[in-house]
Amino acid sequence: MMTIEQLKVVYPATVALDIREPLEIKATDRIGIIGSNGAGKTTLIKACLGLIKYQGKISSQIKPEEMAVHLQFNHYVDTVSCKVILEAILATSYKTNERLQELVGFFDFENNLRKKFKDLSGGQKQRFTLILVLMQDAPITFFDEVTTGLDFETRSALIQKILEWYEDKQSAILFVTHYYQELEKLTNKLLILHEGKVIAFDSHRVLFKKYCGHSVITFDEEEQLELTGYRQLLAPKNTVAIACDDQKQELTLTRLLIEKGMNFKRSNQDIELLALNAIGGN
Repeated sequence: MMTIEQLKVVYPATVALDIREPLEIKATDRIGIIGSNGAGKTTLIKACLGLIKYQGKISSQIKPEEMAVHLQFNHYVDTVSCKVILEAILATSYKTNERLQELVGFFDFENNLRKKFKDLSGGQKQRFTLILVLMQDAPITFFDEVTTGLDFETRSALIQKILEWYEDKQSAILFVTHYYQELEKLTNKLLILHEGKVIAFDSHRVLFKKYCGHSVITFDEEEQLELTGYRQLLAPKNTVAIACDDQKQELTLTRLLIEKGMNFKRSNQDIELLALNAIGGN
């Protein structure tokens, strides 16, 4: 569907993106793009959409104008209703467009059609923009921080809606988000960027095994435990993360923690830990 080769984006003061190994995006891919601020995430989206100049090659049967993008911040006319904005941007009539009616109903937005965009809540604004994006039914869609600024309940509801809409669809989706739990639900692959370079690109499981092991046991840093013989990973502040290379090692460690009366968490897909150790190891 899309292949990225030797992609380089240079701004006057810095190299924003420098992807040397080929990246292939397939129709069934659900890719999470992660990295710290300035890693090149949004720059990559802009390059794929043809919005900025770049060196290298982006090959695709899909033209940039046939792709869709959901940006973090969107501004619409404040003097008319959301219904009028939908009809104007999509060049259609809400009354006669069954697909638009379906999407509006899917996102429970009927009661907001008469409102002006400025009067919507944060979650309602995101749902409105999602309706516009999904109406394009694009073969490749980019989501840039789609749930930023929303409370946990609203974020969870939106994520569930996106999952339901794309279920069984042959459409590639690329998500930029700093909410790691969302990536665990929404994606099957991760593209990890750091300072404009690709650190890793593969499935969750392959990358977790590579950078973390069979599984990881985490507990509070203030807990006292002798960990000789165990591999300690980079972890979030005030947390200890221990890599288990196989099930036997995992069982031995968890028995020790239980004997000591310690609380712990076991994971084989923690994306935050995966990213920390992938970036930290490079």
